[in-house]
Amino acid sequence: MNNAQVLILMGSDSDLPVMEEAAKVLTEFGVGYAMHVSSAHRSPRKTAALAAGAAGQGIKVIIAGAGMAAHLAGVVAAETVLPIIGVPIGGGALNGVDALYAMVQMPGGIPVATMTIGKAGAKNAGILAVQMLSIADPALLEKLDAYRQRMAAEVEARDSELQVRLQKYP
Repeated sequence: MNNAQVLILMGSDSDLPVMEEAAKVLTEFGVGYAMHVSSAHRSPRKTAALAAGAAGQGIKVIIAGAGMAAHLAGVVAAETVLPIIGVPIGGGALNGVDALYAMVQMPGGIPVATMTIGKAGAKNAGILAVQMLSIADPALLEKLDAYRQRMAAEVEARDSELQVRLQKYP
């Protein structure tokens, strides 16, 4: 976990297309991360060890994504005092709603910050992890501010383009 500040866990390698959105954000901000497949049900000892040992490896935030029953984020939260960000992944009969409920309905005392289902949730998990880290890192806070300004500028550019197109109509 060289220079990793964020640990990204996923219950299955099939979750990678979603969870790589968090990795992209962390890379964009220059935040190191480690990523592992570890199932709360199929590899519980590995999951517990990764969670329990994360702080000792320099990890400050854990992002856990899983679908279906989605107990990964809760199991990880039970094994560490680090902040956990849960990403429900779509699939199964309920297309991720079951995963969302499993993460958002944590018992009092063991929190999991839960994002929206799918890629947008993974992207937001990456951004939230950066926001958490920026509390102690002014340079990261400046990068976040610049990121927000770029998003606002993109919206303004799109609106300007729309206004030009609308001039063609009476």
